[in-house]
Amino acid sequence: MPRRTWQHGGVTAASDSSLFPQVPDSADAVLDGLDPEQREVATALHGPVCVLAGAGTGKTRAITHRIAYGVRAGILQPASVLAVTFTARAAGEMRGRLRQLGAGGVQARTFHSAALRQLQFFWPKAVGGEVPRLLERKIQLVAEAAARCRIRLDRNELRDVTGEIEWSKVTQTVPADYPAAVAKAGRDAPRDPAEIGQIYTTYEQLKRDRGAIDFEDVLLLTVGVLQDRHDIAEQIRAQYQHFVVDEYQDVSPLQQRLLELWLGERDTLCVVGDASQTIYSFTGATPDHLLNFRTRHPRATVVKLVRDYRSTPQVVHLANGLLTQASGRAAEHRLELVSQREAGPEPAYVEYADEPAEAEGTARRIRDLIASGVSAGEIAVLFRINAQSEVYEQALADVGVPYQLRGAERFFERPEVREAGVALRSAARFGGNDALLDDAVDLPSQVRAVLSTKGWTGEPPAGSGAVRDRWESLAALVRLAEDFARARPGATLADLVAELDERAHAQHAPTVEGVTLASLHAAKGLEWDAVFLVGLTEGMMPITYAKTDEQVEEERRLLYVGVTRARRHLGLSWSLARSPGGRANRRASRFLHGLRPGAGGGAARRAAGAAAGGVERGAAGAAGAVRRKDRSPARCRVCGRTLTDAGEMKLMRCEDCPSDLDEALYERLRDWRAEQAGRLSQPAFCVFTDKTLMAIAEAVPGTAGELAGISGVGRRKLDRFGADVLALCAGEEPSDGSADGPGEGSGEAAENSSEK
Repeated sequence: MPRRTWQHGGVTAASDSSLFPQVPDSADAVLDGLDPEQREVATALHGPVCVLAGAGTGKTRAITHRIAYGVRAGILQPASVLAVTFTARAAGEMRGRLRQLGAGGVQARTFHSAALRQLQFFWPKAVGGEVPRLLERKIQLVAEAAARCRIRLDRNELRDVTGEIEWSKVTQTVPADYPAAVAKAGRDAPRDPAEIGQIYTTYEQLKRDRGAIDFEDVLLLTVGVLQDRHDIAEQIRAQYQHFVVDEYQDVSPLQQRLLELWLGERDTLCVVGDASQTIYSFTGATPDHLLNFRTRHPRATVVKLVRDYRSTPQVVHLANGLLTQASGRAAEHRLELVSQREAGPEPAYVEYADEPAEAEGTARRIRDLIASGVSAGEIAVLFRINAQSEVYEQALADVGVPYQLRGAERFFERPEVREAGVALRSAARFGGNDALLDDAVDLPSQVRAVLSTKGWTGEPPAGSGAVRDRWESLAALVRLAEDFARARPGATLADLVAELDERAHAQHAPTVEGVTLASLHAAKGLEWDAVFLVGLTEGMMPITYAKTDEQVEEERRLLYVGVTRARRHLGLSWSLARSPGGRANRRASRFLHGLRPGAGGGAARRAAGAAAGGVERGAAGAAGAVRRKDRSPARCRVCGRTLTDAGEMKLMRCEDCPSDLDEALYERLRDWRAEQAGRLSQPAFCVFTDKTLMAIAEAVPGTAGELAGISGVGRRKLDRFGADVLALCAGEEPSDGSADGPGEGSGEAAENSSEK
């Protein structure tokens, strides 16, 4: 990661603690390089302190320097300080920074880690005997509990029910109260709440019978011990006299109760958080404790960190504008960030004709950024749900850009996709003898019939979670089958299976340092030089199952988190249709209203799209449809009918109109394409699709300009393959090594070689 420096009153301070090779030689030296607000945090060592810290404002720096300053000044004893955060990674980073600041004796732990240590130490005294065995994974015991209740759960339902049990425990909801608590919270339960309550009851009984506890029990039992044994509570309070809690907006009711028991009657507490980054309410997190802090502690010192050292003024302006439209309690306490960086490019808003065009356009922009010197590891594509990743995996693979998925399996490695592939392959093997396909008249209906046995339905399941994720993955396969059938009329199930195998093979590259593909939730706490927020349409952002005002506002905060991950380059995009030639009935997310320039006029959108590469014609021909929508409609060159199907628009004629296809040329083009695909280790469609080859064989272009006019032949493919295609059209043999570029000595050679 490149080093970043911040300038405060002539003192340059590095953001990475590894840049402090020597321990500061005094308490005052610990304060060097802090901005005025960070210094105020660092020197506020008495009484309750609430730090409201916006994204990119250096909150970890402020609180670690606060602890170190207190220790170095002799005000705090290292062993008496407990710093609590939410992930082991964050706790490890905090410990490392404290060591480098000369405060190595301070404990920095997660809530669970701190509670487990205390429980293990005091269990013999409080209860007697050995501490119960800690379950590493509770899902197997939940499965057994469901079986004992005679309730059948598939793997995804099992994960969701396990999540509901975890939510119940962190919100201190007992099994009998679960149905009422779900109704009160407005949660979409993955099963009948009464059934989940029954499974929850049996799960707790199984744990007791086997002398085991889970991670939530660690907190619950520690709370129980501290409430019942005042002597133990006082012993812990004598040990820890000063507490710091990071990411306080994510505290659950159970964690807040534990914190109160640690504190007792004291107020030696410092909390740090940002209500605008509360995005985990489905796990029990609530910003209420942060927002109510000053009510509970009227004399608290409150410091706001609003100097943003991460993002350019352009990115910060958008982030601020996004929250200006928000409502609710969190919005009332929003922080107006002020960028401390030099100006950068404006965020790019790009509207595409369809999802494949959006993915291809994003991949081209990423390729161009990498060519300009931005590291692939400093670029991210963020989406709302993991099922959106497949089209971006494919698009990046097509342009030769390495990528890695964070927080999700690759699309073709997901269990439900693997299972679907096995089922489709089996159905294809039996062909017309499979009773399941008796009523399926075409390829898409055959796929729907097969996938219906794996959990696909015509309507999505209610709510979120693993069941919804599984459905989204299967729905993506259904959509792919529909697109495939449109592009290849008469294609069989076996053809589709071969297509899926090709796609899976193309994406099974070894793990490399590359562009990050991640959901918005998985991106929390991370940052990149360039971020592309994709799929920003109504129904996806906010997600369709966000029904209440509170749920919609959390979706807005989720987008805010995505925006604030970007340091310099930020792209926001959406598509009007799902597939090429589909109905353009989508609209951009309501969260973008009033933020994007020229939102009321098509000219501004086209200008923004052109600047970002959003209207360049791509292999699927869909981006070309963006330009075509502002001209007269495409018409069949034979009968004159308006064309809407993407495959027909490639051919510029109706499927059933007479064709003047040069069949010999078409076969030569197919043979040549197969050879190129083998050289590039890519599926054949990545070179040219069948429809594009048919269009070439019908038009028989004689010049580069005529070839470029064929849908599916973009600038990149013209440069890369144009000379060979024109040679074949002229009845000549293509040159050897054609995939390396248009010819020897071409100025494009270096670029093309990097695309392989």
